[in-house]
Amino acid sequence: MSKDDAGGRSARDTHYANLRRAHRDQRRERGEIPTPKDDHRRKKAEGWKAPALGPDQVFLYGLHTVRAALDNPERHIIKLSVTQNAAQRLDLPDPTTLPYPVETVLPSDIDKVLGPEAIHQGVMLETRPLPVRRLGALKESPLILVLDQVTDPHNVGAILRTAVAFGAGAVITTMRHSPTESGVLAKSASGALELIPYIQVTNLAEAMEELHALGFYSVGLDSEGPQPFEATLSGDKVALVLGSEGKGLRQKTRATCKALARLDMPGAIKSLNVSNAAAIALYAARQYLVK
Repeated sequence: MSKDDAGGRSARDTHYANLRRAHRDQRRERGEIPTPKDDHRRKKAEGWKAPALGPDQVFLYGLHTVRAALDNPERHIIKLSVTQNAAQRLDLPDPTTLPYPVETVLPSDIDKVLGPEAIHQGVMLETRPLPVRRLGALKESPLILVLDQVTDPHNVGAILRTAVAFGAGAVITTMRHSPTESGVLAKSASGALELIPYIQVTNLAEAMEELHALGFYSVGLDSEGPQPFEATLSGDKVALVLGSEGKGLRQKTRATCKALARLDMPGAIKSLNVSNAAAIALYAARQYLVK
């Protein structure tokens, strides 16, 4: 075999290896396959302490998350830290042409900031939080999601991703007992945080009344709701309201909803993870709205 043949095979193998790795990373970010356990990372994490962050400081990480943030004109970017390999996978232009500083680092440098358990894929973006959105901007959207103290950032990230997939106009949640914009939330959303308003409000019941004034019909999902979900949908604008992972909807939220509904399930299990319930409800609501 000639050197040229050997070089061609090496390049081809590298190309397919990169494709397989990218496909695997995408499935892992969507939660379709588990992240492999790493005893070395876990041991290092035991002695790691998170650095103090300012109120206007957010660190995003992961290839899809950072790529979406870089493409978002509303992002105020402070600095991009990236390994040589990740820079190639992000297809970055000449760093001198970018309007923000780019620092070439080692994976261990990012570990020191994010912790050894963060699956950062060699890229970290320091940025300001996204601009605050107001409910009045949702007048033209026929479908939104309201979360009543859903606390797990992984669940909220998955819900953001699903909301984008079904064309929802916003995800509204509470200031307290809900995750703020963070690397974990953004990584779980896999880019969706840049594509849909994530609005946090002080008083959820008052925000729902404001939505009613904008023409939305609110339907709260409850496993013991009096009617099937499909039978409760009404009007030209729908706000789907989902409760927290353990307690469900709070009493004040239940009382504020225009209707309470259940997702009928024929199997032995009658309740779902909140992100799964959101996906089913979004699909059914979208089918209703496009009729």
